[in-house]
Amino acid sequence: MDVPYSRLRFARVSARHKTTLPPDELLSSRQWRARQSASSFRSKLCALFAFFVLVFCASARAGQTGSVRGTVTDPLGAPIARAAVTLIRLSRVTRRTYSDAEGHFLFSSVPEGRYRVGVSAPGFTPALSASTFLRTAGTIRLNVRLHLGALRQRVTVTATGTNVPQTQVGASVSILSSNELDALNKLDVLDTLRLLPGVEVTQEGERGSLGSVYVRGGDSDFDKVLVDGIAVNDIGGAFDFSNLATSGVDQVEVYRGPDSILYGSDALAGVINITTQRGSTATPQFTYSADGGNFESLRQEASLGGVFRNFDYFSDFMRFDTQNSLPNNSFHNATYTGNFGWQPLASASVRFTIHHDATGLGSSNALALYGIPDDSFQREQDTDLGLTAQDQTTSRWHNTLRLTSAHVHYLFDTPAPAGIPSTASGFGVNYVGDYVKICGANGYCASGQAVLDYGGVYPMVFNSLTTVRTVYGQTDYQFSSNVAATGGFQYINESGYSSTPASTTARNNYDGFLESRANAWRRLFGTAGIGFESNAVFGFAATPRASLAYYLRRPESAASFGHTEFRFNFGTGIEEPSLLEQASSLYTLLSQTAGGAGLIHQYSISPIDAERSTSLDAGAEQGFWKERIRLGATYFHNRNYDLIDFVPQTALPTLGVPPSVAAQVPDGAYFNSDADRSQGAELEFAARPTPGLSLQLSYTYLDAIVTRSFSSSALFPAINPAFPNVPIGAYAPLVGGRPFRRPANTASFMLLYSPHPRYGFGFNGLMAGPADDSTFLTDAFFGDTLLLPNHDLLAGYQLIGFSGWYELERHITLYTSMSNILDEHYQAAFGYPALPFNFRAGVRFTLGGKKE
Repeated sequence: MDVPYSRLRFARVSARHKTTLPPDELLSSRQWRARQSASSFRSKLCALFAFFVLVFCASARAGQTGSVRGTVTDPLGAPIARAAVTLIRLSRVTRRTYSDAEGHFLFSSVPEGRYRVGVSAPGFTPALSASTFLRTAGTIRLNVRLHLGALRQRVTVTATGTNVPQTQVGASVSILSSNELDALNKLDVLDTLRLLPGVEVTQEGERGSLGSVYVRGGDSDFDKVLVDGIAVNDIGGAFDFSNLATSGVDQVEVYRGPDSILYGSDALAGVINITTQRGSTATPQFTYSADGGNFESLRQEASLGGVFRNFDYFSDFMRFDTQNSLPNNSFHNATYTGNFGWQPLASASVRFTIHHDATGLGSSNALALYGIPDDSFQREQDTDLGLTAQDQTTSRWHNTLRLTSAHVHYLFDTPAPAGIPSTASGFGVNYVGDYVKICGANGYCASGQAVLDYGGVYPMVFNSLTTVRTVYGQTDYQFSSNVAATGGFQYINESGYSSTPASTTARNNYDGFLESRANAWRRLFGTAGIGFESNAVFGFAATPRASLAYYLRRPESAASFGHTEFRFNFGTGIEEPSLLEQASSLYTLLSQTAGGAGLIHQYSISPIDAERSTSLDAGAEQGFWKERIRLGATYFHNRNYDLIDFVPQTALPTLGVPPSVAAQVPDGAYFNSDADRSQGAELEFAARPTPGLSLQLSYTYLDAIVTRSFSSSALFPAINPAFPNVPIGAYAPLVGGRPFRRPANTASFMLLYSPHPRYGFGFNGLMAGPADDSTFLTDAFFGDTLLLPNHDLLAGYQLIGFSGWYELERHITLYTSMSNILDEHYQAAFGYPALPFNFRAGVRFTLGGKKE
């Protein structure tokens, strides 16, 4: 279960599921050998990658004339005849032609250079392809899909592993484009995700505080997070969104539903795919922006991008600093993003990406519950590297090889205890906060002093590091225009170190999948497949998935009543245990005790298993007003089971553990013991009445409950003497209760208006209803007098934002961004005051940037 973070120092830190190496001078010989092994591993991967590049470069076919060809299709893949096609180089039209009856077009005898094509047809929105470099004796293929109406149908890669239009996918996918991200002008990806249906977002405080995302009621570690195809989750699925800035980001794509067939472990509830920008201008484009705001906020960003012959490049560096509005809560984020591509052949490409961020935060803790800020601080550095080679071996066969490395180094330090010394508990000196009165949105209140820091040796330091390296291969084959198949394999090497408890772990996992896609009559689109995982901890698991999309009415640009689409999706997901859960599982703890091996053999005790989910969703979408309006509705039902939780020793026999085995773990152990269920509905509305005006609305209803739990909080509910008849889940929800921090009702909107290319503005907003939560408090006597009933403890809130820009001239743009413009004092996590009204205003300078 995803238990919200306790006020206990190390309960809060260990919940991040991080592990890592201490300073070099503390390395043991075993850890030094592990580093040497990692170096050897990288050398082998580089050799493998070089071999693959040589192989697909050798597959070049000689004797081809220089030509540009492609196919023009509609949103459902049907060919468009007599479409006007122009060949463009350096922003100049060099050739013109028309597509034939099958939608094909051809430009022959084309000189070497970088080209793109522009396509238009009656009833469709004109489109431009991406630019591609053509060698003297080569052939490039530029396929173009035209869209109906003003609302653009985007391409998704997350749903199927290949580029497929959203119109041909039965799964629930939301995409934020680069234009929308620029117009919103948000600092963090976290803030953009709030505006999407089925996505709940919480942050434990202000800028830089722990950011969590819940997709359709799933836990915060149930989402696979990708940056340019690199899985950036910690081992076990945890990911802190507070460090992920929007700088250098080109697109955000969210797949709502489990998808372990393609993405293996961690894709239990959804997939969040971040794509960074690429260079696209023949003349190098340099951009520098600087802005400032209240709370001593300062942000600077510089980027350089462009293309030169068969090479494209993009680099972006951003630095943000703020003091926030609370004491000991300053935050800084330095992020570098790099994206470099090389096209050695018309049919082959190589791309290297890098994303690095270094953050620091003063952690004042839940100030509203203690009245005194903690003096802790945290530091984190994340480095994600990816090297991808792709080869269009034939017109039907495409291959991909990707090498990745994701590295997370985290430090949490409490130099000295904060608060007032107290011996009231009878267990030595602890440190309590000020006398406070706390009240929940449910009307219950309590007063007193809570334990802020526990006694012990200070400074208390938690240090962790994890590294995940992968080798991924994928092959796609188009049997016909109606049938395609994809297969893939992945090797995953995981290693990590944790200082508390001190442990070093290494895992080798293997994934594979097969998936097929087919369509009939250009109305029915189906996808089905199965994934296989061999995991070092839990062994083998299979994850099937299937989806359908059917068009009762095809899209029509001239009809007031547009397309009618029905969607269906079924999926399964798995998640591997974190390093902490593995180290403190029943199997591992037994193996470390005298006689434990015999008990494991005698009672067939297995290693801790994977967490699992099944999901079903179905929906419909209707187009109106010449496809300028879309209205959609989706029902979803998710079941999460075999969830891992810490089970006290006394409850282990209830789960079938023999008493003689339970006796070996006096404190208890992590066990696959819990389950929950979530169901609900998502409503979406999108309109683009004019080219410069767009509106998106969404509403999500979530009915989520805990159906099974053996945590100490669920087995032994706390009782506040002031409310003797109300059981309370102190650190986890009770059975029958709602998971913490997931409102039943949320709604969002995004309005963008740009009547002229030189200026525009936008409004965005989120409305969240009440949610269950806990105070997580212990009073000075180690009692429960400061716990409040969980149900609707957290109040609802509204967040309204504004953004605007004005181009003084081609090279200078003024902009501003405001958040929480109603200055609402709210808490997304109980006890953690969120950021009040805040704004930024600045200027952006752009030099160069002539389009290819």
